[in-house]
Amino acid sequence: MTLSDNALLTDLYQMTMAQAYLEQGMEEPAVFEFFVRRLPPHRNFLMAAGLSQVMDYLSTLRFTSGDIAWLAQTGRFSPTLLRYLEGLRFSGSVDAMAEGTIFFPNEPILRVVAPMPQAQLVETRIMNLLNFQTMIASKAARSVLIAEGKPLIDFGLRRAHGAEAGLYAARASYLAGFAGTATVLAGKEFVIPVFGTMAHSFVQAHKDETESFTHFAQAQPDNVVLLIDTYDTEAAARKVVALAPSLQAKGIPVKGVRLDSGDLADHARKVRKILDEGGLPHATILVSGNLDEYRLRELIRSRAPIDSFAVGTAMTTSADAPSLDCAYKLQEYAGRPCRKRSEGKATWPGRKQVYRERTADGQWAYDLLTTISDQHRGDGLLQPVMRDGRLIAPLPSLAAGRTRAAAQLAQLPSALQQLEPASPYEVRISDALHTLTNRVDKGG
Repeated sequence: MTLSDNALLTDLYQMTMAQAYLEQGMEEPAVFEFFVRRLPPHRNFLMAAGLSQVMDYLSTLRFTSGDIAWLAQTGRFSPTLLRYLEGLRFSGSVDAMAEGTIFFPNEPILRVVAPMPQAQLVETRIMNLLNFQTMIASKAARSVLIAEGKPLIDFGLRRAHGAEAGLYAARASYLAGFAGTATVLAGKEFVIPVFGTMAHSFVQAHKDETESFTHFAQAQPDNVVLLIDTYDTEAAARKVVALAPSLQAKGIPVKGVRLDSGDLADHARKVRKILDEGGLPHATILVSGNLDEYRLRELIRSRAPIDSFAVGTAMTTSADAPSLDCAYKLQEYAGRPCRKRSEGKATWPGRKQVYRERTADGQWAYDLLTTISDQHRGDGLLQPVMRDGRLIAPLPSLAAGRTRAAAQLAQLPSALQQLEPASPYEVRISDALHTLTNRVDKGG
């Protein structure tokens, strides 16, 4: 078991509340929904991600004998809670938006219905998984929209906030439309294409730059993408041209070069000219180096001859919006709809559904947030995923989620596809939900 699999990866108050619920016999069904209250600055939409990991977590939730022993020795917890945790298996239901779905504030993307102690205990990890991958997918999607179909590669593991963050950032960015990742484990775990070139240290370790290119080509004959900006970028490009015939004679083609510093657009133009004139018109140019969607837009608009982009730190940390104002709130207990009325944090009560209404020509018009019993045309965005602790069917593959994400981005209204803040997409609150809210507020 890894640290991230441990059932103790939760907040203390989840445990203390579960104990109180059990002691008071409060084990009736509870309904919790996960949603985002408001968009981060400079975001026009969010993309749902992380459902697969949430389902893995719920399906395998276990407290080990070692966990129970540690909890017992703290002296904080009653024998009642310890016995409950010893045999705990998640037995609830989950409805959710499919990964890759575009959504907006106050729209639940996941609903949990389970006995209250269970539904409460799983809150922290569910929020942790959905918050992070949704945040990264939403950031990555902005680069995908800007890149005009050119491949994007995740280069962010080294500066990610921990190993799990780096791994899940690779997954979330691929879901959003990146071509692949440099993170090797993501290739194994999620069947994501893996890309990589060489580091400046490899060049520096050799006395001669051409020798470093030769040694790398011999070691990786099917992946000769050479980093050429360690010393003099254009001079290195000429060395690649000079070396290429001897490598080709050995059946080793030069696939491309990578630029990582300086004026990337200017270097790309000069390097492209050198490669073309030197007989390497098919060698591609990959650029990296502190890229984000704004720098991508500058490079795309400059019409620099760049074939692909490696995006790292800014995407993997969602640097301009490193958190979501997300929540996992109780909406119903023991059949009684309930809601939070705190200033600035009020919620809509009850089990809800989201319908995406379209114009006559199929364009998105607005979303409708309503009660689950208030049915409208078309399919609701939340669909059944788990019943009685078991998946209803295998979840869609990551590849299927990626296809869905691409379709959603293509359908997104053009104003929302831009980097600048647009007029908010309309999310209407149904009459049925207003009626329920008024009834709850009156104590009905």
